[in-house]
Amino acid sequence: MTYLVWTCSPIITAHLGVLMTVQPSSPESIPTGMPMERETRYDPPAALTALQTHPLRRIKYYPEGVEGWLATGHAESRAILADPRFASGEPFVHSPTEMPHIFVAFSQQAPPGFFIFDDPPEHTRLRRKVAGVFTVKRLKKLEPHIAHIVDQRIAALREAGPGADLVSQFALPVPSLVICEMLGVPYADRDQFERDSAAMIDLSASVEERNEAMGRVLAYIHQLIPRIRANPGSDMLSALVADPDLSDAEAAGIGLLLLVAGHETTANMLGLGALSLLEHPEQLAQLRSNPDLMPTAVEELLRYLTVAHNGIMRVAKEDTEVNGHLIRAGEHVTVALQTANRDPAQFDQPDKLDFDRDPRGHLAFGHGLHQCVGQQLARIEMVIGLGKLLEAFPQLRLAVPVEDIPLRSDMAIYGVHSMPVEW
Repeated sequence: MTYLVWTCSPIITAHLGVLMTVQPSSPESIPTGMPMERETRYDPPAALTALQTHPLRRIKYYPEGVEGWLATGHAESRAILADPRFASGEPFVHSPTEMPHIFVAFSQQAPPGFFIFDDPPEHTRLRRKVAGVFTVKRLKKLEPHIAHIVDQRIAALREAGPGADLVSQFALPVPSLVICEMLGVPYADRDQFERDSAAMIDLSASVEERNEAMGRVLAYIHQLIPRIRANPGSDMLSALVADPDLSDAEAAGIGLLLLVAGHETTANMLGLGALSLLEHPEQLAQLRSNPDLMPTAVEELLRYLTVAHNGIMRVAKEDTEVNGHLIRAGEHVTVALQTANRDPAQFDQPDKLDFDRDPRGHLAFGHGLHQCVGQQLARIEMVIGLGKLLEAFPQLRLAVPVEDIPLRSDMAIYGVHSMPVEW
């Protein structure tokens, strides 16, 4: 593999008919990996933010120190995620963190149907099977039912009160119940797949342990297929199983993806979002006095918190220029969403939680072909969930010092492991 020649002064090189300014650097200045250790509950790691001096820069990847790229700027991240020349379906043999990519240990391939690691045309074919379910119009009809689920969980909180763990009693059950009903997965089985889903994204577990957990969830969905085929319903798994264009393996892989993504990210946004509101009393008071502000507040929380914090990986399929930098075919690129959403070139005072700002354009759901297919569902769950929670408990407060709230720094999806509250 050929790399750019690094010098101590700017050079201009011509490639693909474009004049490109190459960032001055030296081998000694190339950092290893993407910093992950946070100093505060809500801000990206300071060492990662410091790398924004060069919003697209070279870093060394684990395990061999092979050079690749890290995007920390909003414009650069957006450009890479929108460019089909950066593949999601290539084997990620290198990693920006010491933890290898989840699929490295075994076949280096995701299960059939797990389409976030596919490229067009396969990605397009599989995503179309479920995209219609997540349209704004279709999900609007689900709002009353989601509100009913939230009301049930609030009633359960009251019964458990005057205090409870907000994560296990509210933040996790709400999206789990919703996605289970949409998929047609028995909620009674949630303990096992919630445990395995958490193990899949546990950065402290070995890659073998993470793969084994994923295999258990996949096997669980596989064993549902004969029952669904014999007694189909109006749910998504029934539609996938009945689709003659899909194999059972693909139907199960799509089910795995939706089941895990459908509750992990939203659950952590509900938990961490509630904690951040309690720690920003001015913003909370503004929200309580004007509940119509909730949709904007949710967008700002998505930008400010960015729970997908371990980077989105791509591999360049061909030599590609991004903002004056030449990324060679085969090189790994990692997009750090949490710093892209705190880029001062895109957002004024980006480290401030501010419900008066216009947070549109944030990248919390990614961007481009692989932008989260369930983002509208997540928004609805957060708007209804946080809105009803604040309305039901005007005296909601932490039951322990905030320093005692265990943070999910050890997980691929950031948040809080538990959150004792009282009211």
